[in-house]
Amino acid sequence: MSSTRSRALALASVAVVSLTPLTACGTSSDGSDGAPGGKVTLSVNGQPPTTQVFERALFDKHVRQFEQANPGIDIVPHEGFMDPKTFNAKLAGGKLEDVFYVYFTDARGLIARHQAADITGHVKGMPHRGDVQDELMKVFQDGEGRQYGLPTANYSMGLLYNRTLFEKAGLDPDQPPRTWAQVRAAARRIAALGDNTAGYADFSKNNQGGWHFTAGLYSRGGRMATEEGGKWKAAFNSAAGRATLQDLHDMRWKDDSMGSRQLLQAEDVQRMMGSGKLGMYIAAADNITVIAKQFGGRYRDYGLGPVPDARATLIGGEGYMINPKASPEKTAAAVEWLRWKFLDPDLVERNIRDNVEAKLPVGLPMPPTPDIWKGAVRDRVEKAKRRYANVPVANYRSFMDAAPHVTGVIEPPEAQQVYAVLDTVMQAVLTRKDADIDALLTTAAKRVDQIYSAL
Repeated sequence: MSSTRSRALALASVAVVSLTPLTACGTSSDGSDGAPGGKVTLSVNGQPPTTQVFERALFDKHVRQFEQANPGIDIVPHEGFMDPKTFNAKLAGGKLEDVFYVYFTDARGLIARHQAADITGHVKGMPHRGDVQDELMKVFQDGEGRQYGLPTANYSMGLLYNRTLFEKAGLDPDQPPRTWAQVRAAARRIAALGDNTAGYADFSKNNQGGWHFTAGLYSRGGRMATEEGGKWKAAFNSAAGRATLQDLHDMRWKDDSMGSRQLLQAEDVQRMMGSGKLGMYIAAADNITVIAKQFGGRYRDYGLGPVPDARATLIGGEGYMINPKASPEKTAAAVEWLRWKFLDPDLVERNIRDNVEAKLPVGLPMPPTPDIWKGAVRDRVEKAKRRYANVPVANYRSFMDAAPHVTGVIEPPEAQQVYAVLDTVMQAVLTRKDADIDALLTTAAKRVDQIYSAL
């Protein structure tokens, strides 16, 4: 995930479910594990700041309701999330919360360094364990399949497009481009509308260029890195890598469908989309909310289709892991908290109603109904979302229909360092007509290999 990308908080429902209370002997000298009356005290982070009024109130409400349903557990919420810069010091100094938030890209390293508790036994019989997408559960597993955390939300990339511009250009807004060749053709027609309208745009700075290169590469079936014998090596200097850059180069310089202004990042492209001056770009669904809330867009004007070619899609997300120093009682309580708050599809409808009442968008393929489910549960969640939707869900139907059939691939190891290297490649292709794509990829691959050799 780009370091500047907005964090999507997975909101859970407010229903109180019937659970078996977890009352356990603890680890302190009085056998209480820190709370009065023999309760298990559980510190958790992820509490929204007071500036996020609705999200904070809902989180605190969940804490109260969970404690009511589980009188043997006392939740102590903390604002904020895991900061990689202070994580090791907090863990060593006993300051790390019992339950801590992580991005998908953090999980592998934490497992390798034994900085998260093994929860395999605790999740074996967890309700709805089998209804969570396998690939998301694997993010928090080691090579032997042991579980060290749980996913709570994810995003996948698609093609975000302006339906109004599609209509003006004589394109069918209900049939977004399904291949990169179709994207290029549609971008030419949209750019031909004139008035400084760009058919397609892409990011190229602040590590977002490398992030979007990854999305384009995956969609064509390529990979950023491969692992052999526990060692990683750059893999993007490939036919898929060259095609990714060549298409961008040709749209920029041959078709003139990307406009002359380059060195863009998310906010620039979102602003262009909100002002009606951009036809398409690769994005996750949360961009639609940003465009509508911050840049004057209207939900009805935007559609989301699957990534072109759709051989794979970049996925990212978040989850929670448990302090490796937590007692068995705390670990059991932590898994129950995460299951109750994030992984119970029975709670989805009430969560959706809360968001409708707060005039927050419901119906996008993102929280409050994160797309972590599969099979019958996923169908059930989507049905509830359509029932309460306050945004035009039909605009995202092609994305949702394709999603179960598109392979999700997470970001590469050391993602931010790798993305910084690829930023320079994206910038060269989009600002220099004579850019040597083969040379750029060769140089970038050498630099990334140096990053991986230092691991």
